[in-house]
Amino acid sequence: MPIHTLQSDNYTIEAGNIEESSFSQLLNRFSDSKKVIIVDENTHEYCLEFLITQFEELTDAEVMLLPAGEENKVLEVSFQVWEALSEYRVGRSDLIINLGGGVITDMGGFIASVFKRGVHFINIPTTLLAMVDASVGGKTGIDLGPYKNQLGVFNTPDAVYIDKRFLSSLPESEWLNGYAEMLKHAIVFSKTHWKTIHAKTPSQITEEDIIESIAIKNQIVLADPKENGIRKLLNFGHTAGHAIEGYLLGTESPVPHGIAVAWGMSMEAELAFKTGVLNEVDRAWIQSVLASHFPPLPDFTPVKQELLSLMTNDKKNKSGKVSFVFPSEIGQADVNYSFDVDAPVLESLFFKSSDLY
Repeated sequence: MPIHTLQSDNYTIEAGNIEESSFSQLLNRFSDSKKVIIVDENTHEYCLEFLITQFEELTDAEVMLLPAGEENKVLEVSFQVWEALSEYRVGRSDLIINLGGGVITDMGGFIASVFKRGVHFINIPTTLLAMVDASVGGKTGIDLGPYKNQLGVFNTPDAVYIDKRFLSSLPESEWLNGYAEMLKHAIVFSKTHWKTIHAKTPSQITEEDIIESIAIKNQIVLADPKENGIRKLLNFGHTAGHAIEGYLLGTESPVPHGIAVAWGMSMEAELAFKTGVLNEVDRAWIQSVLASHFPPLPDFTPVKQELLSLMTNDKKNKSGKVSFVFPSEIGQADVNYSFDVDAPVLESLFFKSSDLY
């Protein structure tokens, strides 16, 4: 398949075999610059050798190996990277290459953005989640305790390169993570995309499906780069989902981002229905599709106060109210539905899958 190029805000997103992309030309632009490749334990094992052997310009690149996992997307790890960058004498004209999933692209972009007030960086996402969501859009960040992405900046990479071959080593659970975000893009913006992907298993997702999902997000981001309006649509499922993810991160049973978001979408679809925004047919369709692909929604009632407390510190909130995105039907959604944390209607968030099916 030929390289498919999307133009985003001051950078390009290219999908296809990376050897056929503009990556080599970009490296030539930095021929006299230092290059640093940030990887985690997984991409160090499965992806790094391929990249270095394909591009001789990376033969002398410094490799920075970070521990894998959301629990490591924190200031302490970032600080260690900044110290290493200082030891390598990396400057603003040098290049950081983020080779990894959402944790690496989020954190690597943040590290590059604040070091010496900004170092060039590119993203080469290696998970479906990173390809369709985390690596595009210009959001960078790290977590602060149980609060997701509390520290971060908006800053765009020089380029993003999407090569589906990096997905070949992923377990099914990693495909699920990205599939959740693809379903979210469809629910809030494109019923056509929903009809294309909702009945597929994650491993049946094609490169064309990935490109379409990226195009949806890119279109939304271009219209609202700093999330003042329409970009808030991309937060569907994330108010409840981030609270769930953050809460469980501190337990013995953490869940990946995609599963937390899938549960969040099911919960927020229920709340949208109970408040009269979402019709019953599409509510049931959304919840049944999510239930067919993702683990059953647990009963979070015993910890609802903890989850609501986490929701009150969500960065999307305004005037002390908890904010949500509600679909009005599949393919359309509205932003800025807000409730006091003690509003009785928020009880609609807390149910388990067996209550519905």
